[in-house]
Amino acid sequence: MDLSDKIFVAGHTGLVGSALVRRLKAAGYHNLLLRTRAELDLRDAGAVRDFFSENRPRYVFLAAAKVGGIFANQTLPADFIFDNLRIQTNVIDDSCRSGVERILFLGSSCIYPKRAPQPLREESWLGGPLEPSNRAYAVAKIAGMEMGWAYNRQHGTRFVAAMPTNLYGPGDRYDPNHSHLIPALIRKMHEAKTKGLNEVVIWGTGTPRREFLHSEDAADACIFLMNLPPEPFQQLAGQEDLPPLVNVGCGEDMTVREIAELVAEIVGIAPTFIFDASKPDGTPRKLLDVGRLAALGWKPRISLREGLRQTYDDFCSRATQLRPGGGGPSTPVTQCVS
Repeated sequence: MDLSDKIFVAGHTGLVGSALVRRLKAAGYHNLLLRTRAELDLRDAGAVRDFFSENRPRYVFLAAAKVGGIFANQTLPADFIFDNLRIQTNVIDDSCRSGVERILFLGSSCIYPKRAPQPLREESWLGGPLEPSNRAYAVAKIAGMEMGWAYNRQHGTRFVAAMPTNLYGPGDRYDPNHSHLIPALIRKMHEAKTKGLNEVVIWGTGTPRREFLHSEDAADACIFLMNLPPEPFQQLAGQEDLPPLVNVGCGEDMTVREIAELVAEIVGIAPTFIFDASKPDGTPRKLLDVGRLAALGWKPRISLREGLRQTYDDFCSRATQLRPGGGGPSTPVTQCVS
């Protein structure tokens, strides 16, 4: 990408999208096309068609999606599949129609089968049943992956999908019911600390293993992939027997109990954990094989401990905007205690 190229970051206010914008601007890219949902509803086919026709971006980062944790995926499966299918379909199709040079699609490691061999290799997709708790979201992401691959074969588009592991970082949602594991843990630990509670309840058994990657590292990996020279990029996008996807992670994992203990240490609390086994664990393990990305020359730079400190600082800076028991602005919660 040239610094003056038109680059559309779809979903620029989300966790990865906002990190992409920060990294692109820091690198000197100055022709970014950014639209809020109020300005451009990506579910609206006509609005998306008009946007691409008028603006003609050269590169597209498709980071827009409806996302959430286990509770949200279980209670809103129709919303997750319907909204994500519409967003992906509109952006991928109009990227092709308007002659976009390259498309980078943000997928999810939940596309892999629940019982796939660990670590998860790109070849494992479609190899077995999905985790039921987020199947609707996973199927939508698989459809986006398949759509981009089909457009590559039929229309000669240059579509590549990045499949990130569990992401966290500044700008995340800290809603205990709808957020992912790390932001939910941060809020629970913080509220236990400020209220003087000695126990923290955590969903599931605490035994599943999870891999985590900072959102800034994920953004760096996406920009790295988008900027690959023609030959390696085409090798990813142009294969007939292997989908154009690349795992993005750190290649290390830990149990839910271990991550809870680390978050508690960062927050400054040592509670007793109560694991609610009546709640779902999700997939037993999700560790990505990141050999393909490593062979291309990329690796993460932010350690989990440092990343958690940054994320807790972000939570503290936004604490007065978080509604007690929820994730949106309203009545202030207790300020962070150093």
